[in-house]
Amino acid sequence: MEHKHTTTVSRVKSRAALSNTAGRFDLARVAEADGWHQDVPPDSLATEIRAEVARSLITYNRSPDLPFDRSINPYRGCEHGCIYCFARPSHAYLGLSPGLDFETRLVARPNAAEVLRKELSAKSYRVAVLAIGTNTDPYQPCERDWGIMRACLEVLRDFNHPVAIVTKGTLIERDLDILSDMARRGLVRVGISVTTLDADLSRRMEPRVPVPARRLAVIRRLSEAGIPVRIMTSPLVPGLTDHELEALLAAGAEAGADAASWIMLRLPREVSELWQEWLQTHEPGRAEKVMARLREMHGGRDYDPRWGQRMRGEGEYAEMIGRRFRLACARLGLSEKAAPLRCDLFAKPAQAGDQLSLF
Repeated sequence: MEHKHTTTVSRVKSRAALSNTAGRFDLARVAEADGWHQDVPPDSLATEIRAEVARSLITYNRSPDLPFDRSINPYRGCEHGCIYCFARPSHAYLGLSPGLDFETRLVARPNAAEVLRKELSAKSYRVAVLAIGTNTDPYQPCERDWGIMRACLEVLRDFNHPVAIVTKGTLIERDLDILSDMARRGLVRVGISVTTLDADLSRRMEPRVPVPARRLAVIRRLSEAGIPVRIMTSPLVPGLTDHELEALLAAGAEAGADAASWIMLRLPREVSELWQEWLQTHEPGRAEKVMARLREMHGGRDYDPRWGQRMRGEGEYAEMIGRRFRLACARLGLSEKAAPLRCDLFAKPAQAGDQLSLF
């Protein structure tokens, strides 16, 4: 029987993962030297992007602990490279590693807007808030060249379709014209994730994400443009970033956020191994405490995938974090529940070839 192979590499500049474990659907992954680097690992890896022709785009879910039932993803994989990203295991479905492959071998879906327009035009479609950025970031660096997210936003604007966006990327500022227009009609809200105020920790944990101060500046710009924005203190890492909870919320409120949320660090499937490898390399003195806290909240396991437990865990520590969060939000005037977006404005726009109305 063949076993999955883990290719361990030296720290690669601007990348978080320290290995490239074969995906769980691969029989094996074998590393062989080809002489190109004279057996010396490269200090950087270029990002590779291939195009995928999407046949469908909207993905539906029935998760009772998610505030949305549908989402889209313009990209697969994410160059931001957050070591803790719960979406890493999805790369295994592509026959790629949730490790370095997830950060460096991306898939773009250039016909996404065209497919989205077709799906929203279907007679059977029933409107509800569409989420973007819940798996991989729609405003990661490659969006600057591909423009897929902006094209999808243009479609949503044309249909008066409500959308909730989550991002760490500053490129969202490029789309302020569309977003502010949609905000005036109650059609959009944005969540900006800020995991820590420590720029050094951020650079090591999420190597290609804008520094915390820059993300707070994005919150300010969105707020000033009339776009409702929440600060997302996610993921919160016990024993590493949990002490920053109140400071993060205060910084978000000062920047103009009107709501807030938090999610505990999640380590599904391959993420656990990748995270612990990172932790032993970058924070060896805290590694034991971090993992002990996580296991305490998940019945002794690294992660509990059960609905109702997977986002925040359970037990005394998780309850304490929840109390701290609620008290800080009350003091700062941050809402835990955002105002609902409008669904009553949804309408299929006129298209070439449509029959003209007689009235």
